Amino acid sequence: MIAVVLVLAALAATAVALCLDPLRQIVLSGMYGLLLVILFVVLQAPDVALSMLVVTTVAYPLIVLAAIRRTRR
Repeated sequence: MIAVVLVLAALAATAVALCLDPLRQIVLSGMYGLLLVILFVVLQAPDVALSMLVVTTVAYPLIVLAAIRRTRR
């Protein structure tokens, strides 16, 4: 189970790094964050998983979207 999640996280990280569109990169980053949350749950670190859940799937995308919106005006 750990190996599968590690491979998926590596693929997601590569997809985030290779994506050129900022909006798609934010979505991919959120998906990458969810995979990391799953990885931390599998590794029995629920406290780290909860903080990653808040940061990578809620806070970070909202801040980046707000920054993009402000710069495009």
